[in-house]
Amino acid sequence: MSTINRSPQALISRLVGAATALTLVMGLSAQAAPQVATDITPVHSLVSQVMDGVGEPALVIQRGASPHSYSLRPSEAAALEDAEIVFWIGPALTPWLANGLDNLAGDARQVGLLAASVTDQRMFREDGHDHADAHDHDAHDHEAHEPEGDEAHDHDSHDHETHDSHGHEAHDHDDHSDAHAHDHDHAHDGVDPHAWLDPGNARAWLGLIADTLADADPANAAVYQRNARAAQSRLTELTATIDQQLAPVRDTPYIVFHDAYQYFEARFGLNHAGAIALSDASDPSPARIARVRDAVAEADVRCVFAEPQFNPGLVASVVDGTDADTGVLDPLGSDIPSGASFYPTLLRDLADRMMDCLGN
Repeated sequence: MSTINRSPQALISRLVGAATALTLVMGLSAQAAPQVATDITPVHSLVSQVMDGVGEPALVIQRGASPHSYSLRPSEAAALEDAEIVFWIGPALTPWLANGLDNLAGDARQVGLLAASVTDQRMFREDGHDHADAHDHDAHDHEAHEPEGDEAHDHDSHDHETHDSHGHEAHDHDDHSDAHAHDHDHAHDGVDPHAWLDPGNARAWLGLIADTLADADPANAAVYQRNARAAQSRLTELTATIDQQLAPVRDTPYIVFHDAYQYFEARFGLNHAGAIALSDASDPSPARIARVRDAVAEADVRCVFAEPQFNPGLVASVVDGTDADTGVLDPLGSDIPSGASFYPTLLRDLADRMMDCLGN
């Protein structure tokens, strides 16, 4: 028959062991990453870079799907329900998601990146061409929003409440939400939501993402800030590399299928000559196709870019009878695996595809 050791030394030893175990559990709990959800693959990539080594964000809109209209799967709805923080572009890109956030993630901190004060916005282009009312990116030096920390700038003047939206306040952006309608028939007098295609915006968002996560999870704040600074540095180098890569074709005119690339074009000084479809990717009218076909000839367009999600026959009809080549661009990188490396890979892919067609 066994006996229980009730000596003072044994009791002390057991108490110390229990206290140590409790401390470990509490420490692990304190350092657990918050539950984070993101809307599209570029945003998911940026958040993944900042959360590296701490946690993994959920992706709501799966790779290759159009963000303009999407039906949530049960697992994606569950990710929103579980989320403590949601990073998304905003209702200008995904108006249908606004109601989903209200219903499924009403208690989560909702960070609309397009409406953030650190974002350099551009207005929709009428008829797919530049207009004077658009922001002049060359006038901005695009200083990125650095994450807070010992090595970062002092951003005491930044109030997270100006960046973060909570509950219904996340959707009170009438000037943005009116820009998109569920049937893709939005008026082109608002902010173009494709802001992730400017790496200057992505650099600023990395800092905002790090600050938001650090505020919600102080135990891992140093990791978030360190990851963001490293990602910003890599992105600065990549931007310079792409700028040099595209320099030989900077003045070469081209036309895109879907007018979604002005942030990328402005960043690298490219010679956009028009678009077959407007920013909402709605079907162009026969009259518009005729105008674009005339522009191809008049501007001596080198290349007309299709997109994998849309009818290639429209591009074929535009280039028919001209000397223009055709290529393919994809602002959402449908063929690129999601994850931390997605965003830099997307930028490289766009630059490579432009060079392949414009450099001939």
